[in-house]
Amino acid sequence: MIRVKKLNKWYGKYHVLKNLDLEINGGEIFGLLGPNGAGKTTLIKILTGQTDARGFVRVLNINPIKDPVKVREVVGIVPEVESVPNYLTVEEYLYFVAKLRNLGKEAVNTTLQKFDLEDERNKICRDLSKGTKQRLMLASALIHSPRILFLDEPFINLDPIYQRKIREIIEVYASHGNTVFMATHILEIAEKMCTRVGIIKGGRIVKVIEKLENLEEEFMREFSHA
Repeated sequence: MIRVKKLNKWYGKYHVLKNLDLEINGGEIFGLLGPNGAGKTTLIKILTGQTDARGFVRVLNINPIKDPVKVREVVGIVPEVESVPNYLTVEEYLYFVAKLRNLGKEAVNTTLQKFDLEDERNKICRDLSKGTKQRLMLASALIHSPRILFLDEPFINLDPIYQRKIREIIEVYASHGNTVFMATHILEIAEKMCTRVGIIKGGRIVKVIEKLENLEEEFMREFSHA
């Protein structure tokens, strides 16, 4: 589903990603852990065609560097910063997204029901709680049933109730054979949800962990001498 080899990214003289290698299979919830500035968001932007880089990159056999629009047509993206337009209602926003995806009203109604947003359909987005906005962003990212979902810190600023609701949505999505690529710094959530976790440090994936029972210990060990 995702293959990266010898990926390099510079911002001016700053070498953000350094010969990064990574492979992610179908049906995985893959967590990317690392401190602020480690390159998590940059990697997501490269994989989703939002910025360029040097190296081999394939997402569903698409090169997102050469075909950024094509890759965004077939994946779902939930950015770290809330991006719902404040002046639209929930239903209007989903209808706008559906039109961009060449979908109709039926997709909007199905999505409202699936994400428990029917009672909020006529609310202006600026009046929504942070948790509801996050659910709406997930709904817009999944309305076209993509095979890969990219999440950048999806649980930030959410209370435990909404964390659990969103976690359940993501887990059901992955259970159907879809892939989730999630950047997060919340170790507890990564341990509960992910099938594998990669630790990014100094612009490289320094470790991929499959047994997550001692994730905090493994993570802290990598940074104990930082």
